[in-house]
Amino acid sequence: MSKMAKAELAAMIDHTFLKPAGEPDAVEKLCAEAKKYKFACAMVHPAEVANAVKHLGRSKIRVGTVIGFPLGQNTVEIKIAEGVACVAAGAKDIDLVVNIRRLKAAAVSKEARQALLADLRTFVKQVRVKDDLCLKLIIECCYLNRKEKILASKLAKQAGFDFAKTSTGFGPGGATIEDVKLLRKTVGPDMGVKAAGGIRTRADALAMIEAGANRIGTSAGVAIVNS
Repeated sequence: MSKMAKAELAAMIDHTFLKPAGEPDAVEKLCAEAKKYKFACAMVHPAEVANAVKHLGRSKIRVGTVIGFPLGQNTVEIKIAEGVACVAAGAKDIDLVVNIRRLKAAAVSKEARQALLADLRTFVKQVRVKDDLCLKLIIECCYLNRKEKILASKLAKQAGFDFAKTSTGFGPGGATIEDVKLLRKTVGPDMGVKAAGGIRTRADALAMIEAGANRIGTSAGVAIVNS
């Protein structure tokens, strides 16, 4: 794993700029780096999707964004509207933050579990209007116990998401090896697992991949592939 080729590793990275502030040319720089290193995706806030699409032009680099970020506390109607708008603007990767309070309720109530699953399925149905979209559910593992992490991963799979994702990177903890292994074990070999949050080095990224991640979310993509 330590000998993974630079291009192979880059192709597994969602190159990310999700800070609340930055330089005026931050998105342009992110997109230029994404094209140069051939990252899987350039991840930006919803308000920057159209800007990123413009800067990536005809390149094959995907534009990704986050919905209900970072707390997941929006109503499902607002999340759907935001997702639909981002897809219309050109986003191809949509990372949705699950409502943690509803998820915790779902772990102890069958009725709450069915209601949350119904909403997640509705989101997938309403937002997946193009065949090449990739939908990821951010389950924010740092707030969950083992039972809740397993439930979140199962709901992601049952609802039709393409990936279960460990973290927003804005909570008190990011991706861990243990969480990646648990998500991979729960969703099986055919669904994606994205590790995000606190991944700063090549060693970090490779450890997550070894644990079962097939996508890495990080703002340190350039440093990772160049190390």
